[in-house]
Amino acid sequence: IHVSQDSPLVLQSDRNVTVNARNHMGQLTGQLTVGADAVEAQCKRFEVRASDGGKVLFSADEDEIVIGADRLKVTGTEGAVFGHSVETPHIRAEPSQDLKLESPTRSLVMEAPRGVQVSAAAGDLKATCRKELHLQSTEGEIFLNADTIRLGNLPVGSSSSSSSFSSSSSSPSSSAPRQTIYELCACPNGKLYLSPAGAGSTCQSSSNICLWS
Repeated sequence: IHVSQDSPLVLQSDRNVTVNARNHMGQLTGQLTVGADAVEAQCKRFEVRASDGGKVLFSADEDEIVIGADRLKVTGTEGAVFGHSVETPHIRAEPSQDLKLESPTRSLVMEAPRGVQVSAAAGDLKATCRKELHLQSTEGEIFLNADTIRLGNLPVGSSSSSSSFSSSSSSPSSSAPRQTIYELCACPNGKLYLSPAGAGSTCQSSSNICLWS
C-alpha cells in the first residue's frame, strides 16, 4: 500500500486499526494496534530510532527497557518513581537548578563498594535531619579537613569546689576576668562540652553534663 509523493496515508476504522506480521509458517510474530484508548505493540523487541534511523532512542523487550536519548526529561510534578533500586554513574541537576534527593516517608540510601562522594565545588554542603545524624566508619576513620572547624551550641561547664562541673547558670562577677579560652572535653558516653581552660586539664568524667546527658 503506497500513496503518491507528498500525500499522507490514512487508515481509518470505527473500532481500531491492527497491523500483523507473520513468519513463513504463518505464526504471528508482531502486532501493532491503534485503538480509541491506546496504541499497543506486541513483539519480541520494540524500538524507537532517531530520524536518521541510526541511534536507538528507546527499546523494550522482556529483559530490559533502554532509553538512549542524551537527556531524559520528566515533567510530572511527582518526578520519576522507581519501585526498586536505581543504578547510575552520574546524577546532575539542570543549569541554575538545585539537586534534591528526598525520601519523604522512609530512608535514603546511597551505596557504592568503592565509596560515595558528595561535593559542592562552588557552594556550601549542608546535611540536616529531624532527629540524629550519625557518621560511622566500620574500618577506617572520619577525617575532617578544613581551615576552621566549629562546634556550635556546646554546653559550658564551670569548676566547683567538689571538682565536678555543671552548666553555668549565673553571670560572672564584674571583678572576675572574662573567660575566652576553653578546653574541649569528651564524656565517657561521647558527648562533648567546654570547660574553662586552666594550667592543667579541667575535664572531669564526673561532670554534671556527662552524668545528666
